[in-house]
Amino acid sequence: MTYLLRRLPLSRLLLLCGLVVALGISATALASALSTGPTPPRKPLAKAVHDALAGASGSQIQGVSANIQLTDHLLEGASLASGGDNGSTAGQLASSPLLTGASGRMWIAKDGRVRLELQADKGDTQVLYDGHTVSIYDGASNTLYRYTVPAGKGDTSATPPPTSSDHHEVPTVAKIEEAISHSDHANVSAPTPTDIAGQAAYTVRVTPKEPGSEIGAGELSFDAVHGVLLRAAVYSSTSSSPTIELAATKISYGPVDSSAFDFTPPHNAKIEEIVPPKKEGAKPTDPSSTHSGDHPHVSTHGQGIATVAVIESKTKVGAKQSPSSMTEGLQKVKINGIEASELPTALGTLLSFERSGVRYLLLGAVAPSAVEAVAKGL
Repeated sequence: MTYLLRRLPLSRLLLLCGLVVALGISATALASALSTGPTPPRKPLAKAVHDALAGASGSQIQGVSANIQLTDHLLEGASLASGGDNGSTAGQLASSPLLTGASGRMWIAKDGRVRLELQADKGDTQVLYDGHTVSIYDGASNTLYRYTVPAGKGDTSATPPPTSSDHHEVPTVAKIEEAISHSDHANVSAPTPTDIAGQAAYTVRVTPKEPGSEIGAGELSFDAVHGVLLRAAVYSSTSSSPTIELAATKISYGPVDSSAFDFTPPHNAKIEEIVPPKKEGAKPTDPSSTHSGDHPHVSTHGQGIATVAVIESKTKVGAKQSPSSMTEGLQKVKINGIEASELPTALGTLLSFERSGVRYLLLGAVAPSAVEAVAKGL
C-alpha cells in the first residue's frame, strides 16, 4: 500500500486525500443525522426509573399515538414456514405479520384501551384490548381470535391505565432499588442513555442468571421524561441481533380520538374463542362444558427460565389419530418409538405427540434435546 502511494503523482494523491476527507465528513454528517434525538444524562437505574415515573405522573399523559416497527426472526429456518402454501393453520400463521415482522401503528388511550395495526400484503393484522377482551384479527386467514381476561386481572375499571399515573404515588428510589435487588432469576444492567423515536430514553438489558435457556437477554427502552415504553426486544443465546423487537419509530403524546379503537371484522370472518386450560378441581361455569376430568393437566419440569411445561389432554374416544392442521408440515422426531411433531425456534421448542388416548404438548425456552428428554421421561 505504501509502495502504491509513493508511485501516485502528486495531483492524484491530493485528489485521493480530498476524497477520503469528503467521505469522512459525509459519514460524520450521516451519523449525526441518524441520531438527532436528545439523550438523557447518565443515572443509576433506580433514579432513572423514579424520574421517568415522576415525569409521567406530572405530565398526566392523555394518550399515545405511534408509528411502530416489528422485527421477528423467531421462525427463520423453522419447518413451519414451509407450510405457507398448503392452506394449513401452520402455513397461515407463518405468513402472519406477527411472525414475519411488519411496520404499522399503535394507539393507547388514557383509559387503557390499546390498538396495534400491522400492515401486510396478504392482509393487515389488528390487535385490540378494551380493558376486558383481547382481540386479534388476522387478515390473511380472515380469522378473529378473542380472549376474555378473567375478572380482576385486566379490568380497567379497577386498574389505572398504563399511560397515566394519576392515581398512583411514585415509589421512592429506595423502594425501586429494593425491588431490583430482589431479582433472583435475572441480572439487570445500568441504564444506557439513548434516543428512541426522537425521545430521550434509557435502555436496560436483562439477562437470565440460570443457564440452559435459548433466551439470551431482553432489552427495554423507556422514555426518560414520560415513562412510556418505547422499545422491547428479546435476544436468543446465539445471536447479538434481536430475535423479536417492537420499537416506536415516531411517537406523539396527546388525546386519542375514540374512533381509533373502532374495528369491525368482515361479516364472514371466522371467530375463534380462546379458552385457557382450567385448574384441576375447578368447577365448570357452563353446564354444557366438558367435565372437569377432561380439563388439561399442566405440570412443569426444571427451574427458572429453563422450565419445560407439559400440557396433557385426553383425546376423544374413538377419534382417529391424524395430524392436525396446526402440526402438519412440522419436522418429525421419535419419542420412545412414537412419532412426534416438533417446532424448534430461536427462543425455544414446542413438541406434540399422542399416546394411549392422551395428547402431550411440551414447550420451553430450551433446545430441542432438552424438551425431548422430558418427553421421553413421561
